[in-house]
Amino acid sequence: MPNLALITVSQPLLSAALAVPGVPPQGAPPPLAPLSWSLQQTEAAEPPPAEESGEIVVEGSYGPPEGDPVEKFNAESYRITQAVDEAVIEPVAYAYRDGLPGPIRDGLGNVVRNLGEPSNALNFLLQGKVGKAFGALGRLAINSTLGLGGLIDIAGKPGIGIPYRRNGFANTMGFYGVGPGPYLYLPVTGATTVRDVIGSTLDQALLPIAVGKPFNQPEYAATYFVINGLDQRLEVDAELAQIRASDDPYAERRDTYLARRAREIAALKGEAVKDAPPPEPQPEGGDPADPQAAAPGAPPLSLVEQVQLTARSSPATR
Repeated sequence: MPNLALITVSQPLLSAALAVPGVPPQGAPPPLAPLSWSLQQTEAAEPPPAEESGEIVVEGSYGPPEGDPVEKFNAESYRITQAVDEAVIEPVAYAYRDGLPGPIRDGLGNVVRNLGEPSNALNFLLQGKVGKAFGALGRLAINSTLGLGGLIDIAGKPGIGIPYRRNGFANTMGFYGVGPGPYLYLPVTGATTVRDVIGSTLDQALLPIAVGKPFNQPEYAATYFVINGLDQRLEVDAELAQIRASDDPYAERRDTYLARRAREIAALKGEAVKDAPPPEPQPEGGDPADPQAAAPGAPPLSLVEQVQLTARSSPATR
């Protein structure tokens, strides 16, 4: 009978003998994958494209416009002066129109413009425009003599043909780079800027200081101011109706005034205003740099801005 031998083998040794290649023993931890690394900076992965949400984002600023820091005061002044115009100025202007013949009204307007020629000439000279300065002096001499003190614009008639070109100290300041400053809407004066207020004050002081009587007499200055104010009010009657019918009359008046003044200063410099609308047609013999000559195409004047041109050129009361 054959003999059987019993061999005792430990469990770990048995497991090692029976292990299948490539298969870890039971209970053994899984093998670790080799690590690869480098000192070079890896490129950042591009973020996934953002999904379109369909939302519209609107950005803006809060507060008054940059050029109109006292907008609340100006808007209230505009509202008050509009009410005064409808209640007082407009009826008086219509009575002036219907009660006085047209030729007489035109003659009085010519006198007003003739009295502004010294300021026109001086400022053209300060701007280095000698030819236009002598033109303004020529108009003053001709209309003051042959034109019966300025009642008739003889200098502008065919054969002589010296056009009226309005100018002033505000234009001269702008010509040499002085900015307009904050926008203002003042009673009587209407739409203006700090620069234009200073310039109009100098314009008004020229004749009283240089000539004296009668230009420095209160009664003379008041008559001059009223006549020119009523005349200007009649000229802009249709335009006032249009601007009052707009959605925001105050903002429209402000924007058109500032744009017009920018065009006038640019025209004096021989420059073009970027993104500015094309100039309106000029009257025969007019000058694009002349606010008065450009009146038919100028933005509508608010309220008693029928007297705004007066405030710029009327003699000051001393």
